[in-house]
Amino acid sequence: MSNVVVVGAQWGDEGKGRIVDWLAEKADIVVRYNGGHNAGHTLVVDGQTYKLALLPSGVVRGKPGLIGNGVALDPEALLAEIGRMAAMGIRVTPEVLQIAETATLVLPVHRAIDAAQERMRAKPIGTTLRGIGPAYEDKVGRRGLRVCDLAEPALLAQKLEALLAHHAAWFRGLGLEPFPLEPMLSDLIAMAPKILPFVGRVWEQLDHAHSSGKRVVFEGSQAVMLDVDWGSYPYVTSSSTIAAGAASGTGIAPSRVGRVLGVSKVYATRVGEGPFTSEVTGAPGDVLRQRGGEYGVNTGRPRRCGWLDTVQLRQSSKVAGIDLLALTKLDVLDGFESVYLCVGYLLDGVRIDYMPATSAEQQRLEPVLQRFDGWDGSTRGTRAYGDLPKQAVALIEAIQREVGVPVAMVTTGPERDDAIVLQSPFA
Repeated sequence: MSNVVVVGAQWGDEGKGRIVDWLAEKADIVVRYNGGHNAGHTLVVDGQTYKLALLPSGVVRGKPGLIGNGVALDPEALLAEIGRMAAMGIRVTPEVLQIAETATLVLPVHRAIDAAQERMRAKPIGTTLRGIGPAYEDKVGRRGLRVCDLAEPALLAQKLEALLAHHAAWFRGLGLEPFPLEPMLSDLIAMAPKILPFVGRVWEQLDHAHSSGKRVVFEGSQAVMLDVDWGSYPYVTSSSTIAAGAASGTGIAPSRVGRVLGVSKVYATRVGEGPFTSEVTGAPGDVLRQRGGEYGVNTGRPRRCGWLDTVQLRQSSKVAGIDLLALTKLDVLDGFESVYLCVGYLLDGVRIDYMPATSAEQQRLEPVLQRFDGWDGSTRGTRAYGDLPKQAVALIEAIQREVGVPVAMVTTGPERDDAIVLQSPFA
């Protein structure tokens, strides 16, 4: 099996985009299978920074990209992103990009609902307010609009009216005006001719790719700890972020998804609310944020920072079926006198080696930290394992040992070739 699924192994923002970009050089197709434009992937190529949200990361290399049925697609955001790429010299045409006809549409009404829901919560989740969650709610409620509906304007109007009628009672209950049909309907009809040329049967294309022996990279967004089932609920996203989501989110058989590459920083970050046992406040956290550029790609929000949590990473690896690890941003730890790993938890004074299911118990966890010597000098741009400081090697080997998953790659800088490859993720 020559396919690879790339999943975030923490709380997102691990650097999955640049890993997918590196894999894309050897792949034939790159596929997005979950999330929406709430996900941001950053690529740095020859000093040029590309910020992607909906587009598969392989488009920067000119590799064909697919957007699967598991993605929540905002047509306005997609067209804007295609325009930004064109301004940077990357032409995204129907020959390069295909969108699943059954992908769910994210609409302006979903953004309004998202904002209202967040205001109502006693403890905000910290959503990006892009409307992704409400769009998935409509999908599960069997009233959502799909990309294929753009091809039938009359039925589109009927379905949109029914969707708005459902939400009108909720808006009125909050003392708000129901969301209007116009100009949303007119805007969708106007965008349809620009979107429809990209629409196709993604499941069929993936079946053909399998029959032809092509290499496929499945690009996940968010991360295991944001999975709607396996993450730190309710501080999660609304889709399946684990490797199993690559099958249900694209229409490929589970037996064909291939090896699973989990991406993790050598420290930890989290955006928004929710438990974060190994979080570091004060100077060390500020230094990690500054050196790592830990601000949201799409939102600009500062990320919370802390030490790498190997308990969380081990649990994520088990539920997501991670076969190999890619560790990113090793160079951010350059110059630290001491580096720590969280290797266990104390829950009400009792040591445990798993993350509890309830948010209340997660909030009460205390980290058990193991100290490692830091290193002087710079690892930035290092591309050979033997050139790393012995302290950095000791840290990597400890992560591998604690998590129980072999490390396949280590990145040492933002450029696509700033990486040490220990094992090819392709079988």
